[in-house]
Amino acid sequence: MPRPPRIKFWGITNLDDAQRAVDAGAWAIGLILWHASKRACDVAEAARISARLRRTVEIAGVFVNQPLDDVERLADTIGLSLVQLHGDEGPAYCAEAGRRTGAKIIKAQSVRLASDVVGIEAFRTDFHLLDTHREGLRGGTGETFDWRMLARRHSNVPLILSGGLTPDNVVAAIEAVRPFAVDVASGTEASPGVKDPDKLTAFAAAVRSTGDPEPERERPARPPAPAHPRGTPVRPS
Repeated sequence: MPRPPRIKFWGITNLDDAQRAVDAGAWAIGLILWHASKRACDVAEAARISARLRRTVEIAGVFVNQPLDDVERLADTIGLSLVQLHGDEGPAYCAEAGRRTGAKIIKAQSVRLASDVVGIEAFRTDFHLLDTHREGLRGGTGETFDWRMLARRHSNVPLILSGGLTPDNVVAAIEAVRPFAVDVASGTEASPGVKDPDKLTAFAAAVRSTGDPEPERERPARPPAPAHPRGTPVRPS
């Protein structure tokens, strides 16, 4: 069996939930840095989360149509290793965001039609994230999209699957799509921005059931952190 996909828990707003996500086996945690979101994370709290956990998990900042100067400043202040662009940013914007921040770039696309799946292939970012389209929302819909549309996808960019995933449907999603990672917010929440520990654990267990994990091996000691560190993202295998 293939190894199970990695897990990205997003919509994290506090250190306790971030630690729970890491304990459940997160590859990445997503901190929304867009003020209009009901799951927005306070910048000071985001920096506290990153300072505590960036050695053990990828720290993703989620942005929506924000000025590049703001993205650069927040990536540096918080110490982001991933920058997720969840708005209408174009390929040139994505490339410049990567150059300025030194972070790996996730370009997100809301999927309504099969053409949305094809359209994101114009972005030569480090990861593509596909989410459910719902008018007026930028993710967090709690709804799935028709995964059969992903048959139109021919990109080699690692895929992060999002949109309405829960402990009950994530196994079917993985079997249908075989993504690099799965991404969840509402499916592991007690309320928007507040995680449910039991749902976190159940989601992670369901993902792990879909494949053989890599064998345990001793991790090398990490070097001392630089003065203004940004985590080193895990490259897809």
